[in-house]
Amino acid sequence: MTNELPFGPWIAAASEFDPEVAELSVERHRIGIEALKRLEIPSIISSRPVWEDKRLSNEAFSLEEGVVKSLHSKQYFPAEIGWFESDWYATKKRDFEPHIVGGLSVGVLLCTEVMFNEHARHYRNRGAELIVVPRATGKAVDVFRTAGAMAAIVSGCYVVSSNRVGQSPNGPTFGGKGFACAPSGELIGMTSPEKPLAIVQLDLAAVKQKQKSYPCYVAERIR
Repeated sequence: MTNELPFGPWIAAASEFDPEVAELSVERHRIGIEALKRLEIPSIISSRPVWEDKRLSNEAFSLEEGVVKSLHSKQYFPAEIGWFESDWYATKKRDFEPHIVGGLSVGVLLCTEVMFNEHARHYRNRGAELIVVPRATGKAVDVFRTAGAMAAIVSGCYVVSSNRVGQSPNGPTFGGKGFACAPSGELIGMTSPEKPLAIVQLDLAAVKQKQKSYPCYVAERIR
């Protein structure tokens, strides 16, 4: 997997929507996806900007055997210095449904969306085994690592996340530190400048077992 919107500059550092800059970002991601195809990796999950009406949608997608498939559109957008995403992105979609990618049932939470555990739990109820969290977050990454651990605990899924790194021109400094959490919430992998790539092996039997245990099995009862 890659970080969120990986190709070109972080355009949401600007507070005003610019259609020309938006179109340039769309084109850079088109070129970037063509480059990903040439890597011949069996399955890749990332995100890209696509036009939806007069704004962009931040669309998570899979790339398998040269075919791009839409997985999810981001629905939670920050609005603060460095991350004026609500000025750039929007969507009419309300989809949080898993898809089969690389033989796994995968749900996607794009960056800020991992803060909302109800969607991780929904993915579990829909049969997800893995939750993927592409991010573009700053230096304070601990809160996202905690959110990722909680997403794993409430869903019983593996949760993996990749983040941007480095200084964005006229924008924020991204903190890197991609991570992977086991279904228990335990941290089982993390990237660093010395280790920019993390590889984890998934035990799907552990997913099935965890999803039968507390708190995953707990049902909501309202009278």
